[in-house]
Amino acid sequence: MATTAGAPTAPANPDDVAVAGRTVFLDPGHSGATDASITRQVPNGRGGTKPCQTSGTAADDGYPEHSLNWDVTNRIRAALSQLGVHTELSRTDDTSVGPCIDARAAAANAARPDAIVSIHADGGPASGRGFHVNYSSPALNDAQSGPAVRLAGAVRDSLAAAGIPESSYLGADGLYGRADLAGLNLAEYPAVLVELGNMRNADDAALLGSPDGRARYAAAVTSGIVTFLRG
Repeated sequence: MATTAGAPTAPANPDDVAVAGRTVFLDPGHSGATDASITRQVPNGRGGTKPCQTSGTAADDGYPEHSLNWDVTNRIRAALSQLGVHTELSRTDDTSVGPCIDARAAAANAARPDAIVSIHADGGPASGRGFHVNYSSPALNDAQSGPAVRLAGAVRDSLAAAGIPESSYLGADGLYGRADLAGLNLAEYPAVLVELGNMRNADDAALLGSPDGRARYAAAVTSGIVTFLRG
């Protein structure tokens, strides 16, 4: 008796297999609401303290950074999830008061992730535009040295390949090693903070403020993360 063979199963994409099951901790910077607690001093990771949180910046038309960060981060999360990457977020909505920066770092470390990526946008001089990717420097542990710098480079390369300009006013070649970002200083796993662009610059704000532009940023950052995970 004749049998009908089922349709052949397409082989798994080896690049997808290489990242499936990995973990990425995503931090949409700032919060949808703030209260007096944001001024509370918390450890900065280098023996000092800094405020728990800040409210973030906004474009001249009022579009707030916290909403931009939330939108782009969730686009990145969706894209990574499609590849089988497990993701965790530092905050669960864009309406409430979110965790302090040290609590976000603790949550990230508790997840034991392969990468930590914090999404932000800058509020720099109106004449300056472009992205920059921050990493902790000087490094405080092995994860912050080679691995974090490689992650920063991978994200930088993907943003540049997408045609997004590198910062004209901070860092060099789209990278910025710095010691003042608590979330990066406290990280025990490879961590970067991406400033997608300058919300005070008209050209950057137009791109950041459009759904198509945010999709472009998210796709580029996702590509950089995946490149790093593939090693």
